[in-house]
Amino acid sequence: MIKSMNIAWWVERWSELHPDKPAILFEGEEISYLELHQRANRTSCWLQSLGLEKGDRVAVMLNNCPEFIELYLACSRLGAIFVPVNFRLARPELEYTLKNSSPRLFVFGNEYGDDISKLNLSNFLPLMQLATVGKQPGFTKTMNYSSETAAFQDQKPTFTGSQGPTDPEEPHVIMYTSGTTGRPKGAVLSHRKTFFNCLNADIFFKLHYDDIMLVVLPLFHSGGLFIQASPIIYKGATMIIHPKFDPSKTYEDIERFKVTKFLGVPTVYRALLNVDPKKRGDLSSLKVCAIGGEKTTPELMAWCKRAGFALRQIMGQTETSILLWASEGDSLHKPGTLGRPVFHAEVSLVDREGQRVKSGEVGEILVRGSIMMKEYWQDPVRTEETIINGWLHTGDLARMDEEGYFYMVDRARDMYISGGENVYPAEVERVLREHPDIDDVAVVGVPDETWGEAGHAFVIPKPGSRLSTEDVAQFCDGKLARYKWPKKTTFCKDFPCTSLGKVRKSLLCRENGETTGFFSGE
Repeated sequence: MIKSMNIAWWVERWSELHPDKPAILFEGEEISYLELHQRANRTSCWLQSLGLEKGDRVAVMLNNCPEFIELYLACSRLGAIFVPVNFRLARPELEYTLKNSSPRLFVFGNEYGDDISKLNLSNFLPLMQLATVGKQPGFTKTMNYSSETAAFQDQKPTFTGSQGPTDPEEPHVIMYTSGTTGRPKGAVLSHRKTFFNCLNADIFFKLHYDDIMLVVLPLFHSGGLFIQASPIIYKGATMIIHPKFDPSKTYEDIERFKVTKFLGVPTVYRALLNVDPKKRGDLSSLKVCAIGGEKTTPELMAWCKRAGFALRQIMGQTETSILLWASEGDSLHKPGTLGRPVFHAEVSLVDREGQRVKSGEVGEILVRGSIMMKEYWQDPVRTEETIINGWLHTGDLARMDEEGYFYMVDRARDMYISGGENVYPAEVERVLREHPDIDDVAVVGVPDETWGEAGHAFVIPKPGSRLSTEDVAQFCDGKLARYKWPKKTTFCKDFPCTSLGKVRKSLLCRENGETTGFFSGE
């Protein structure tokens, strides 16, 4: 394998070139590149002692912490496949993820022991070995990660024959999608993909050896692992890891450590904006701030800029990581744009027949190149549905202007047809969010005897408001064609969301006894 495409080798090289350079700052602990390399070696030796081989899966369910990075690097070094697990999963979702990935080893934080104890682990084949970070739970036999790896102090893993990765196309990570519309899918991501994602992030963030990146997004997602942590390691820079997002702690550490690069989702920035201005820290050290995810509005971008977060925008998905990007100037002069394609990827917009659309027309975003996943784990049907003639179909609908800037329209599966007309829920949601009494809204297409499908608006009203179904529909008057008006409204206290704030519309519908035309059978 080309060593330069293996993240474990990057740490080894930095440990030789700049051994004392801080790699990770975590809760008062400073870990140099030499120490990180030594820790990864210990973890690699431990994995080998358990009999793990190339291609075996190692599932990890941890809060953001150094041990997460150590396991990630050890798997990279040995050719084992790293499976980050969302610690917010409900028990059925966790059980599905573990059974689907079939890990030989499952490492989890002791705080999740109660949830894991409720799984019928004896039914899992092959049987998993278990290890905890922190205090060991009492429900079953588990190893203690710290004491087990400490036994291999100053040792290095051994490689003979086919051990270790030999090809950049070999699986590196299986990262499960957030599952907004059905069961999560395990995107198989190669070493080559990780490398080219780092190259894209390097260009986007203008990364430098002296940069300090604050990581508050969960490392089990692409944003934390592939857009922040991995590129920082590639550049030999420093990352500050927060176990969980805390707005006040974020301001404190930006000022204290002179953080230069930062990435957040809209939910993160809204929380930061809600902090009393008198209690915010000095943000003058920030050179690049980025935002990605759902519901990024021009208003939010403007509020962030006034607060000291001048934002660049990114758009991507688990299967590709960063896909489109927009600079601060792009976001200012072209409100609502997602930007243009990243450097290391081909991006196209096509219609239902696979033909490229003209400027201004709606098409599905397709991707080709080194940043796309290999396949969905053990799911050839969905893989063939997603990767067609070498192009990955994202399921996102967008328009492109004459200068090549993309503008999101909606998810392809979210679009519904009412009376023969295409309706994009995101367009309706944008209008309804302007209502002074609406805090948030999600719109889905549901079966309708008259129109085939019609819009159902799920609305979270602001405290003290007295909204009616008629108020919601009438607010669309003069703003949307009548066929786009929601025919039904349900008022909610909150929405079921993924860890990145994406509304799980399928679950929202099921909770309210609703059926739809686009979630069925998933």
